[in-house]
Amino acid sequence: MNILLLGSGGREHALAWRLSQSSLLANGGKLYAAPGNPGIAQVAECVALDVTDHAAVVAFCDANRIGFVVVGPEAPLVDGLGDTLRGEGIAVFGPNKAPAQLEGSKGFTKDLCQRANIPTAGYQRVTSLEQAMAVLGEFGAPVVVKADGLAAGKGVTVAMTMAEAEEAVRDIFAGRFGEGSAEAVIEEFMTGEEASFFALTDGATIMAFASAQDHKRVGDGDTGPNTGGMGAYSPAPVLTAELEAEVMTKIIAPTVKTLANEGIPYSGVLFAGLMLTSEGPKLIEYNARFGDPETQVMMARLQSDLGELLLACAENRLATMAAPKFASETALTVVMAGTGYPGTPDKGAVITGIDAAEATGAKVFHAGTAAKDDAIVVNGGRVLNVTALGANVTAAQAGAYAAVDAISCDQLFCRRDIGWREVARERG
Repeated sequence: MNILLLGSGGREHALAWRLSQSSLLANGGKLYAAPGNPGIAQVAECVALDVTDHAAVVAFCDANRIGFVVVGPEAPLVDGLGDTLRGEGIAVFGPNKAPAQLEGSKGFTKDLCQRANIPTAGYQRVTSLEQAMAVLGEFGAPVVVKADGLAAGKGVTVAMTMAEAEEAVRDIFAGRFGEGSAEAVIEEFMTGEEASFFALTDGATIMAFASAQDHKRVGDGDTGPNTGGMGAYSPAPVLTAELEAEVMTKIIAPTVKTLANEGIPYSGVLFAGLMLTSEGPKLIEYNARFGDPETQVMMARLQSDLGELLLACAENRLATMAAPKFASETALTVVMAGTGYPGTPDKGAVITGIDAAEATGAKVFHAGTAAKDDAIVVNGGRVLNVTALGANVTAAQAGAYAAVDAISCDQLFCRRDIGWREVARERG
């Protein structure tokens, strides 16, 4: 079978790495990636393809006998590419446009939670700056302000003061997040520790996948502005087997059942961002695709055939599959980002030492890189994801930073404390 993977980031490099090992590619099958990146090019053929041009994607699939498309990022899903491909009889991993609103609209998800009695923060949807200011007055600070639509992971502000909250809603309704700025959701502030939980579903069967914790703030000690994620580890020990069962029963299952009952079944991965409160796990938000950088640590641990699992979702036969197997070790990834990120990052500097980093036993996933004159250069905000396995978070952290220290580039920086909460707990 020929497979097409869409995307160009660290998440897609991790997916491509595992997909390249799938039995689906036996007997001459080929893995393509569009547009890919220099790391992905090591395991797949990268092709120039505009994923917003649905006809072009279909034409490529026809010309290259693509039997399965794996959609990495959220934008093509929210844009309805899944519907288009399924309409052409092509198997797709990822939801159609309507259920992808779980990520495409914060308000859609909050309303679904209300209908299905899924535990989440209290909220109000607002459609104007004036309404938002009035609602902020009702909530008070601290408060959470979210752009309703897609905002590349940067449309959420946890405002500790009213001034921060007011600035956040002004940014949203001034159009900072494009189409994502049409509406906003204002939520009560929840107290607890955050964790991520992933489940696969074909719209009927649900299968727990893995847990992780990421680090959103740009600076050590969780300081500075939010980012798309500066590092992660998996599994997340705070998400115990009992809590995972509760999440499946009270959050994931009602979501899948409600969408199916409403005629928009969800097929793909459900990525639940959770707050572990004193009242139990509560849903912060959903993503309709694998997380970044959580995917990197989950793929580092995965021992099952990724392609077979994802295709089973696409073909509505997840019930026939065994639960995924993972290494018992912890995986931890450190994001090396371009100086200036999460603002406008510097670009163009040559990166050296990637081979030396991997010689330590780590895996380096490419995200914002480009190939230029036989060198790898900085070409984005989050540039490399340096990933290591260890007996626990402390050991995995040591391995990841040993590999980080083998990489040299004056336009890269990273946090030096990824996994700090769990390291502190392990030390007692």
